[in-house]
Amino acid sequence: MTDTRRERLDRLDQPVEPGRVRLPRFDPEAFGQWSENIARYMGTARFIVYMTVVIAAWFAWNTLAPQGLRFDPYTFTFLTLILSLQASYAAPLILLAQNRQADRDRLAMEEDRRRAAMQKADTEYLAREIASLRIALGEVATRDFLRSELARMADELDEAAHRRQKLERKEWEEEHS
Repeated sequence: MTDTRRERLDRLDQPVEPGRVRLPRFDPEAFGQWSENIARYMGTARFIVYMTVVIAAWFAWNTLAPQGLRFDPYTFTFLTLILSLQASYAAPLILLAQNRQADRDRLAMEEDRRRAAMQKADTEYLAREIASLRIALGEVATRDFLRSELARMADELDEAAHRRQKLERKEWEEEHS
């Protein structure tokens, strides 16, 4: 026992701590990646072919080999045990990989939703800006409008000048007559 534990045992005024079972620590991320790699491998045609070859070899050996060399002679009980053991480990590893993928999908979906909301807000802002520019342009004189107004004013000035000339001519004629 360590000195601190012994000191605690010697003190009668404090309760004794129960002994803790220390489990080995592992990195959940590394374990998750490992399980994804296993699940990814188990989902390949290569794994199915290898598994089929191993089971076929097992059947062939335990059926065709001499009685003394067979290691699973009782209706393939050991093979069933091995396959059950493999399935009992494979199922949780596959579920862990699926859960990790679902978490990644959920984060990607949230990011997509956030980006879509930002794009919608940007689009609405731009639509409002375009609408305000259209309204402002409706109040601004266009090139064609300015041309027509200048032409009208030039015509008015020509008419006014023409009237002045007539008036001056009339006055000149009255003075000289």
